[in-house]
Amino acid sequence: MTDKTPHTSIERIGIDESGKGDYFGPLVIAAVFVDATTQSELTLMQVRDSKKISDGRILDMAPDIRTICPHSIIVIGPQRYNELYAKIRNLNRLLAWGHAKALETLLEKVSCGRAIADQFGDERLILNALQEKGRTITLEQRHKAESDLAVAAASILARAEFLLRLQRLSDEVGTTLPKGASPAVELAGRMIVKKHGEERLESVAKLHFKTTQAVLRKAD
Repeated sequence: MTDKTPHTSIERIGIDESGKGDYFGPLVIAAVFVDATTQSELTLMQVRDSKKISDGRILDMAPDIRTICPHSIIVIGPQRYNELYAKIRNLNRLLAWGHAKALETLLEKVSCGRAIADQFGDERLILNALQEKGRTITLEQRHKAESDLAVAAASILARAEFLLRLQRLSDEVGTTLPKGASPAVELAGRMIVKKHGEERLESVAKLHFKTTQAVLRKAD
């Protein structure tokens, strides 16, 4: 019986998102379940916060993490993101909705009583969204949660999915869509408006960013 204690205490779900600060591309939220066995495997793979890893390495690591860990990935594409944002009008609420969705999807595959996420707002937003679905879980919100292996693994899965989707959108519009929200991003936005018209922006960009005003102002 004593053997079970370390295993149950180590079992947890890490949640993280990617694309929140990027004008182009989707918002992606990933949840990853980690137990004693996968914890050792992730350590061997040198899994750490995706912000400390190059994009190329992230794309290499993600398939291995997907293979060894039960996970769920929620992708909110720009069009859907803009619809939800228009309804919810609050990024933290939108994030909480996405976190709850990722958790709920993963809890259909695994049984786990604890989840860890980054501190981004009121944890009740996530818990309430889960309770509506009859799910209960202990949620720990931490600053720098990515230092936890489960959250770091989720950050890699979310980033890899974000990068793949951003590339796909770039191919669709025939313009490289840069990450972040920089002058290069504005320039790409103006190119899209010039080539495809204003309405095309909503299918590739998060319209509530100030970048939209800059793009449309210059496009005029």
